[in-house]
Amino acid sequence: MGDAPHGGELDLVPARMVNEFSYCPRLFYLEWVNAQFVDSDETVDGRYRHRVVDREQGAAPLPDDGDLKAARSLMLSSSDLGLVARIDLVEGDRDEVHPVDVKRGKPAPLPERAWEPERVQLCVAGLLLRDAGYICNSGYLSFAATRERVEVVFDDTLIARTREIVEELRVVAMASSAPPPLIASRKCPRCSMVGICLPDETNSLSARSGLPVRRLLPSDPAAAPLYVTEQGSRVGYRSGRITVEHDGAELASVRAIDVSQLSLYGNAQVSSQAIREMMARDIPVCWFSYGGWFAGIAEGLPSKNVELRIRQVSRAHVGSPEIAAEIVRGKIHNSRTLLRRNARSDVASALESLASIEASVAPEAELSSLLGLEGAAARIYFESFPTMIRADLGLPGGPFRFESRNRRPPLDAVNCLLSYVYSLLVKELTVTTLAVGFDPYLGFYHRPRFGRPALALDLAEEFRPLIGESVVVNLINNQEIHGSQFTVRAGGVSLTAEGRKAVLAAYERRLRAEIRHPIFGYTVSYRRLLEVQTRLLGATLLGEVPSYRAFTTR
Repeated sequence: MGDAPHGGELDLVPARMVNEFSYCPRLFYLEWVNAQFVDSDETVDGRYRHRVVDREQGAAPLPDDGDLKAARSLMLSSSDLGLVARIDLVEGDRDEVHPVDVKRGKPAPLPERAWEPERVQLCVAGLLLRDAGYICNSGYLSFAATRERVEVVFDDTLIARTREIVEELRVVAMASSAPPPLIASRKCPRCSMVGICLPDETNSLSARSGLPVRRLLPSDPAAAPLYVTEQGSRVGYRSGRITVEHDGAELASVRAIDVSQLSLYGNAQVSSQAIREMMARDIPVCWFSYGGWFAGIAEGLPSKNVELRIRQVSRAHVGSPEIAAEIVRGKIHNSRTLLRRNARSDVASALESLASIEASVAPEAELSSLLGLEGAAARIYFESFPTMIRADLGLPGGPFRFESRNRRPPLDAVNCLLSYVYSLLVKELTVTTLAVGFDPYLGFYHRPRFGRPALALDLAEEFRPLIGESVVVNLINNQEIHGSQFTVRAGGVSLTAEGRKAVLAAYERRLRAEIRHPIFGYTVSYRRLLEVQTRLLGATLLGEVPSYRAFTTR
């Protein structure tokens, strides 16, 4: 699979990409130009069914050198046609050859008994065989579900349509942005790329469609993070599973496909084999200090979504006050919501003040003004923060006070918990921004500094109250955390190993919690929501939606 450099010569187009373009031009662009791909049950099953035909077998002499009887996994390309294909099977029949393409499904309910994308993909194979000197007038689609073959004749109409699609594909591939999504298409629910494409969401926000937004993506990702907090433990890889061992004893064994990221705390090690496998599977490895500070991340090759990073750098350079303002507005709104829901005493004055400040956030406001508004809102909010938490539990450091909001080291249990969950949230969004194709260190509100993931911090703002502070409030009020799970040294408060496990459990439970999206109307988990918001920010920079809208809840 090659890239299509804008303004340069397009690489040879694989037959599979011609199929994808015929199915959906946007799908082709996301897969080939942006090199984004997500497996689904169908793609995994398709690879399994191809396991035999993908092995090269059989002689394939050119027509002047002998007869081609049967050849599996035959690679052909043509610079004149600009095409390349690995043909599942080529069968010889007297003077002719016939390409055979193996499909997992069943014949289409059409007179041709095959959909257009399937027929043009097979026609590409026929054109390549002709270009190599073979006589090829037809091919076969072999459907695994029904174990039957459908003949496809390479007549003038199909050949002309195939060439037309290839030419259209080349124009789209050289564009600087993806084609718009299909509108209310029945193709979308079965597409593995729907979580990246966000067709209904993009069409709704860009006013291309007034139809209800369907929830096409799963409410929660299938894979989840794996946290390793046991000091001296070692992470390895064996037979498709990620293992965690300590002193020769196995602490955990998890299927690699069930792990979305690996987080290591303190002196935990990971083998080279495990790192290599996780990079191959796009599973990031995150390192934290023993106390929970996010220290670094390792991943495979960077995203090929170059156009997104170009737009990110350009917008960050000239400034994006409307994005920064929406980030601040979202944070203030959600802070007010959390306070209104959880306050145990009268906070009407604080709620009124926060609403007034939120209304003062203008899209064209300068950064200094936004910083002032956010600071004023934070002071009002954290002055009322003690009204949301129980004060009778005797946690280290005494009751939380706004003037004692501190981080290094935290001087009370509440500050300790807030710092810990904030670090987890920023880690989560650093991983997400990298997966989408962003540079996590270049933001629109937070200024870039060495070692600070400014964009991840930007996206974290609207979720600090809903995820971070909500976790802390529930941990304390539900007595899931106790004074014995903290240690105090020289006035600084930190979590014990058991305390960290309690926080991680509560944090993951919050990310799995589902919430109704105020714009789209469907229900998703907070973890999925982080991804949706990050992708919508990308769609904003790419011009697919008019403006970024922070996630807010009532």
